[in-house]
This record gives sequence, C-alpha cells and structure tokens, in this order.
Amino acid sequence: MKVLVIEDERKIASLIRKGLEAQGFVVDVCLRGDEGYAQAAARPYDVLVLDIMLPGRDGLSILRNLRDRKVPLPIILLTARNELNERLEGLNLGADDYLTKPFFIEELIARIHAVTRRASGATRSILVVGDLTMNLLTREVKRGETALELTPREFSLLEHLMRSPGRVLTRVQICEQVWSYDFDPGTNLVEVYVQRLRKKVDADAAVKLIETIRGVGYRMKAQA
Repeated sequence: MKVLVIEDERKIASLIRKGLEAQGFVVDVCLRGDEGYAQAAARPYDVLVLDIMLPGRDGLSILRNLRDRKVPLPIILLTARNELNERLEGLNLGADDYLTKPFFIEELIARIHAVTRRASGATRSILVVGDLTMNLLTREVKRGETALELTPREFSLLEHLMRSPGRVLTRVQICEQVWSYDFDPGTNLVEVYVQRLRKKVDADAAVKLIETIRGVGYRMKAQA
C-alpha cells in the first residue's frame, strides 16, 4: 500500500513514516502543501494523510482541489485537538476520516485500512491463492495449516503478488510498488526477496506458487 503524507512538522512526519514502513507500507513524505498537492494530483497513491496547517498551501485547500478534480483518493486529515470547525469543514469537503493530534500510530494504521477498504468497496480482508491465505488485518499468513513468519517487506511483496494471481509483474513494477525506488538495473534486491519468500512459501509444498518468467519478472500462479 502506497501512502502519501503531507505534514510540515518533521518529527511527526518522521514518526509516521517509520511507523508505517515498519508495517510494510510504502511511504512518501512532503513537508510543504504546494509540493504535496502536486504529488497527490500526479502520482497514484492508496491513501493520503494530510495535515491541515501547512506552508505553501493549507490542507483544506488541497482537499477541496483534489475533490473538485474528482481524484478518488481516500484522505485522512490530521487536526489540532481544539479545531472542531476545521474538522467539520474537512468532512464536508470530502475527507474520509480525521485524527486529532497527538495520536497513536496504531490508530492511524487502523484508519488507513478502514478508509481504503471503504474506497475499494472491499469487505474481504483475506487474500487466497490455492492453499495460501493472507489476512490483511491480523497480518497472518498460512500455507495450508502452517503459519508463515514474514518480515514487513516480505509481507508487502507477497501481498503484491497475491493481489494479481496469474499476472506477470516486472522487476521494475515490483521495486516501484514495494520499495518506492527508482529502479536500478544493477540491483538484485527483488531476486533476493523473491528467493526468501520461496523458502517460506513454496519450500515444503507440492505446488509451487511463485513463478519466475525468465527475462520478464515474477507472478503468483493462478489457482482455480
């Protein structure tokens, strides 16, 4: 899941980034409203975490313009505890949710999952491919009855593959979606993580789910 955070307080922005990345999110941070608005309007994200008080362009202006342009991006506002009018205005302008400062990162993560599920119309929180299951809420992964212990980055890579069974994903696409990096042709980062996943997901299974498409990339084997 790719998250854009527009927050001018560096300490808060850093805490949000670290907290979300620890759970496997891909996070971009902008410290100015004008830069953040340009990025939100131009690049695909799953959710926007938006502070109201920003230099360059305030959060409500960003929200209003994104909604006027029909950008269907779920937006969570960050507000001061005593600014009720701003919260109400934000909700009326089309914000999906809000959090008052200070807040716990666990609550922000729960709000992100909630607004993205509502935005996609999805009621399921479990991905299933063959006998491989992934619970997006509890972050439990099982192959059959065997629980798999994955790092946050391994979880994100597997989730990306499981969301598109049968579809070939290039190394560039995987790197951009899972790591948010500009792809370096010389890196073997994707290969290393795919091999780690294979050892955990496919090693003891009769049916191998993670397939290499030589010269192209990888895919999760589609299962009836």
